[in-house]
Amino acid sequence: MLDDQALMQALNSTPVVDDRRQDLWGDDHDVDRWAREHGGLGGDEERRWLRTARDALQAVEWGASAEPDLGRVLAGVRKVPQVGASGVEWHLEVEPGRRLAVELVLAWADVKERMPGRLRPCGNPECRLFLLDRSRANTARWCSMKTCGNRLKARRHQARVRESDRP
Repeated sequence: MLDDQALMQALNSTPVVDDRRQDLWGDDHDVDRWAREHGGLGGDEERRWLRTARDALQAVEWGASAEPDLGRVLAGVRKVPQVGASGVEWHLEVEPGRRLAVELVLAWADVKERMPGRLRPCGNPECRLFLLDRSRANTARWCSMKTCGNRLKARRHQARVRESDRP
């Protein structure tokens, strides 16, 4: 099963670099590499499902509706309990090419349940990244204080200085 880190890698695979949106999963080899690192097989079908799941999850986190796409990813999937030496384990029943995309959606649902309100877009409107706020007060606003946080604070400071310089 995918963890929080894998979820964040997937959600943050479309960063803005030099004011242009990039797609780190735009190249098939990069998606296949990510998939294999997380127990996938690679290949056309898996890439299509992963991109669909990622795009739908990003849309939901940005406040748009993505029910049809999420519904397609999860259609017919079953979690089946199996009793083993260590207790009950849950196994997904889904075709291999869609399994990793389903795990991605389930990882997202798990984070939303365990950490409500902690997964959100960066507070910088020019940024396309997401953050998982692990602070005690749940007050993190930026994907990175070094980049987005400092940039926005510097802009606000410059605006205040310009305002105070006016007669």
